[in-house]
Amino acid sequence: MPKKTAKTAYVCGACGAESPRWLGRCSDCGEWNSFEEKLPEASPGRHVRLVTEGSEPQEVSAIDSSLAPRVSLGLQEIDRVLGGGIVPGSITLIGGDPGIGKSTLLLQIAHKMAKGRGRVLYVSGEESPQQIKLRAERLGVSGEGLLLLAETDLQRVLGHLDQVEPVLAVIDSIQTMYLEDVASGAGSVAQVRECTLRLMQWAKVRSIPLLLAGHVTKDGAIAGPRLLEHMVDVVLYMEGEGFSPFRILRSVKNRFGSTNEVGIFEMAESGLVEVTSPSEAFLAHRREATPGSAVVPTLEGTRPLLVEIEALVTPTGMPSPRRVANGVDFNRLLLIVAVLTKHLRFPLSNQDILVNVVGGLRVTEPAADAAIALAIASSLRNTPVRTGTVAIGEIGLNGELRPVSQLDRRLSEAGSLGFDSCLLPRAGSEKAQATNLRAIAAGTVREAVGLVLVAPTPKENDRFEVDD
Repeated sequence: MPKKTAKTAYVCGACGAESPRWLGRCSDCGEWNSFEEKLPEASPGRHVRLVTEGSEPQEVSAIDSSLAPRVSLGLQEIDRVLGGGIVPGSITLIGGDPGIGKSTLLLQIAHKMAKGRGRVLYVSGEESPQQIKLRAERLGVSGEGLLLLAETDLQRVLGHLDQVEPVLAVIDSIQTMYLEDVASGAGSVAQVRECTLRLMQWAKVRSIPLLLAGHVTKDGAIAGPRLLEHMVDVVLYMEGEGFSPFRILRSVKNRFGSTNEVGIFEMAESGLVEVTSPSEAFLAHRREATPGSAVVPTLEGTRPLLVEIEALVTPTGMPSPRRVANGVDFNRLLLIVAVLTKHLRFPLSNQDILVNVVGGLRVTEPAADAAIALAIASSLRNTPVRTGTVAIGEIGLNGELRPVSQLDRRLSEAGSLGFDSCLLPRAGSEKAQATNLRAIAAGTVREAVGLVLVAPTPKENDRFEVDD
C-alpha cells in the first residue's frame, strides 16, 4: 500500500495561523502577504515539559516564594522596568529597530552580571567573537567571567549552557537559532516557536534567567509568530530616534511586575548611560519665551517627565493643508485642531500644522492636550507662553478642560525644575494647593489661551476671538 504524501500547509508569519492553501491576507490577524509554505516535519514534534519528573500539584499557600528572589542586573533603569530586578528562570525578550542599541545593552548587562555574580554566557548568532570583542573594548568592558559563543545550532548552544552553568544567558538573537529536527529555515514560525520552547524548558528547570534579543518588522513589531510574545515572561521594547541620543526601554508585558515603568538611557561613546534626571535632560536646551513651545508634565509609568512640545503653524498654498504629528498621536492632533477651529474660531483650514515632541519621545496620554493646543495657538499668534508655566489637561470635544490623574507628582516634578505656575483644569485645581506652584485654573481651552499666552497686539486681537 503506497505511503500517503504529506499535505502542503501554509503558515502566517505574523500570528502562526495555518491554512491548507496560500492566502493573500490572514483571516486571523489581517496581515497581507504573510503566508509561507510549511515543510513537512522530519520527525514528530517533541513536547516540552516545564516541570521535573515526580512533581506534584501544590497548594498556593504552601509555596515558598522566597526561593526565587529577584536579582539585580547592575543597572537601575533596567531593574526599574523589570519591577526590581530579574526573576530566576524568567525569559525576557528585548526588541527594537536595527542599530537602536539592543546588543550594546545586552553586553553591558552581561558585563555587570559577570562582574558581580558569576559566569555569563553570551551567545551570538549574528556576530563573531572578534566583533563582540571590538564592541567590548569600545564600551570599556573587561570581560572577566563573560564567555562568548558564536553559534546558531540551538542543540549545541544548550550543550554549552549545561557545561558552563551560567548565572545569566544571553541569546542574540532568537531569530538566528535553528534546530536540525525542525524542517524549516532559521527565523521561520516553526523554528522560532520550537527554539523558544527548548530554551524555556532549560531556563525554567534550572532557574537561570535568560535574555533574548528579537528582530522587529518594518511596523515595529517583533518578528516571528505572535505566539513568541505570549511564551516569554517579559517583553521589552527599546525606542528612540536615530537623530536623538536618548533611548527608552518600555515594558509591554511583565508577568512579575507592572508594565507602567520605563527606563531612560543616553547613547554615548562608552555605551548606554543611565539618565537619572530625564526631565532636566530633555529641557536642557529649551529657550524661554519662544512662540510655539509649551511644557507638559507627562507620566511614563509612575515616573513624571517634563517634555517640551513644539508646534509650527504656517500658511500653505496647497488645497489640503498638512498635519504632521511627531511624537504625539495623529488622531489626537486632529481632534485638538478641530476644537481650536470650532470653539476659538482659529483660521487653521489653510495652515500647515506640525507638532513635535523634543528629544524623540512619544507622548500618548491625553494630559498633553492642553500643551499641544497652547503650542499651536502660540505659533499661530506668534506669542509665547508665559515664562515658567507648564500646562496639564485633557481636552473634550466641547472645548472643556478635564482633570488628569496623579496631579501631585506632576506638579512636584515641575516645581523641582524651577517652574512657578501651572495651567490646569478648574475641576482639579484644588489638588495643587499643597504644592509651591501657582495654579492657573481654566474651564475651557478658550480660557486657557487667554490666561497663559502673552497678550497679543490689538491687530491680532481683532483677528482672533480669545478672552483675555
